Amino acid sequence: MDRASRLENFPISIFAVVMGLAGLTLAWEKAQSIYGIDLHINGILIGITGGLFLLLLGIYLSKIARYRAAVLAELRHPIKLNFFPTISISIILLSTATLQMAPRLSELLWFSGGSLHLLFTFYIMNIWIHHEHLEIHHMNPAWFIPVVGNILVPIAGPALGYTEISWFYFSIGILFWLVLLAIVFYRVLFHNPLPERLMPTFFILIAPPAVGFIAYTKLTGEIEGPARILYYTGLFLTFLLLTQVRRFARLEFFLSWWAYSFPFAAITIGTLLMYDHTRLPGFQLLAAVFLGILTLIVAYLSYRTAMAVSRKKVCLPEG
Repeated sequence: MDRASRLENFPISIFAVVMGLAGLTLAWEKAQSIYGIDLHINGILIGITGGLFLLLLGIYLSKIARYRAAVLAELRHPIKLNFFPTISISIILLSTATLQMAPRLSELLWFSGGSLHLLFTFYIMNIWIHHEHLEIHHMNPAWFIPVVGNILVPIAGPALGYTEISWFYFSIGILFWLVLLAIVFYRVLFHNPLPERLMPTFFILIAPPAVGFIAYTKLTGEIEGPARILYYTGLFLTFLLLTQVRRFARLEFFLSWWAYSFPFAAITIGTLLMYDHTRLPGFQLLAAVFLGILTLIVAYLSYRTAMAVSRKKVCLPEG
């Protein structure tokens, strides 16, 4: 397949790679802060994540310029549509990662990512409400992606001085997470199983409560009852999915495997935050285990993705 055809099939879902790397960056940043050590890797991880984002964004902008019909097809696709907000989520995560190192850059990224994500939310929800082609089998955990982005905004927002705006985004995210959660479980329990390509998206179920816990704690400064409910919901879902690891391990590699990374990063950061507030040794041990697993997941996914790219097994037509 020639380079032009590969560009035409460049998938919007590839920005999930940036989300996974950003999650790893934030997890290691939080771990170093809590344990009072400096491994001098924050700048490296941020640089890699930011550089990859710019590279992927540049390629996708080229696709928009040269293959507008292919981009419009993704925007109309009932599943691929939900991956467009991974662009704005990547910007929001980069804002959070640069908060301590470069506050002004962080603020610029926060406004840009938050505004873009709100536009994506309006666009996608309008399609959900006024659709003529959506069916229950189109529903899968990837539909949470537009919601998760809203819950991410309050993580850096209060530190930047935008508390009320942060509550606005938090409210949107939590409300529609609960709505979609009920629909996802209805689809999973009473309809055909998800296709293998989408099975890894089950891990996205972890992200809303885990990110919601982090955001709520940033907004209130304390770990109250609602925060604990969010954290333990995310923790339960993590353990539930880990009991099915053999089922996931048998799947053929797709880019959708990157759905394992960011949700696991979210529960890792949440566990580090629980240890930071409670100082209970159980959370310390669990956070260390999760951080090790997260690092291995991202390293393995990076290797498998690099191999797939070198063998030209990505950016292929579907079917």
